[in-house]
Amino acid sequence: MARLIDHFERLPGIGPRTAQRLSLYLLRQPEDAIRSFAEALVAARSQVGQCQKCFHLSAEPLCDICSNFARDKEFICVVADSRDLLALERTREYKGLYHVLGGLISPMDGVGPEMLMISNLVSRVDEDQIKEVILALTPSVEGDTTSLYLSRLLKPFTKVTRIAYGLPVGSELEYADEVTLSRALEGRTTMD
Repeated sequence: MARLIDHFERLPGIGPRTAQRLSLYLLRQPEDAIRSFAEALVAARSQVGQCQKCFHLSAEPLCDICSNFARDKEFICVVADSRDLLALERTREYKGLYHVLGGLISPMDGVGPEMLMISNLVSRVDEDQIKEVILALTPSVEGDTTSLYLSRLLKPFTKVTRIAYGLPVGSELEYADEVTLSRALEGRTTMD
């Protein structure tokens, strides 16, 4: 039991109590359900790789998004990882393609531009005649650094934009920090 709890605790966002709860839940399940769960984990690990074009998770050479003819091929939204891509897809607003960098530039952590899928992005933008690249990177020092770096690289080829940042819906101005308020002011739009 302690070994199972330890394995769950290694997962991101899982603390000791949640790990214990998950372990107890699984131990109460029928053996065939546990076996099926274990097989699904092993199968996912061995069959899921990266899309050859955008580097999103995929069991095929091209992911469902890159192989979808209905997507707008003139737009690429750049994200740090597949979690960000999935979050944007949940909005059902964006209809273009994606490019997953595999992280953010972070000299403090030893992550330089050459360690990310940046050269692949530049090639894609140049070869596929992309109309606009949308940078959807986390508003942090690393995200800002990566956005600035990409913007300078891509501007000779296409229009480069960045998603707006600001106040979450339903929040109060008085509780927002200065950085959030300043980004909300910068990302303002015209009222129709």
